[in-house]
Amino acid sequence: MKAIIQRVMKASVTVGDETVSSIGSGVCVLLGISRYDTVKEMDSIIKKILNLRIFEDDDGKRWNKSVKDRDMEILCVSQFTLQSIMKGNKLDFHRAMSADKSEEFYNLFLDKLRKSYKIDKVKDGKFGAYMQVHIQNDGPVTVELDYPPTKPDKADDAKESEKD
Repeated sequence: MKAIIQRVMKASVTVGDETVSSIGSGVCVLLGISRYDTVKEMDSIIKKILNLRIFEDDDGKRWNKSVKDRDMEILCVSQFTLQSIMKGNKLDFHRAMSADKSEEFYNLFLDKLRKSYKIDKVKDGKFGAYMQVHIQNDGPVTVELDYPPTKPDKADDAKESEKD
């Protein structure tokens, strides 16, 4: 499971001309789900998202408060391309969880995130849709969380070893 977390002044998701959801200050989370991911990785990444100290406190001390500490909003967007690997100049998505399984997994992720925080503070895009994600970065601050697959793809590992 991989998450790109961006501290934002505001963020929104549109599909066509319709705004699906939007937030003010907080974080935008782009989430890529691997075919190897389990609830264990999900729980770990949720904990990190909620407790990652990327905001300043009331005294102006940087890197001291989390989105949860500051009672801010979270916008989550499923992004399978985060699980891609390069094959020459072409993207290969075989590490990404299949669409039918990942939608259920992503919805479970959202449910758990909302239960771990506040239901009304967690927004999301439209799974599987062609979306436009509008992000106004704050800082900019971007953090990548990458949880390795629980079952490494031995064929990919062998190919990587051959390149070294």
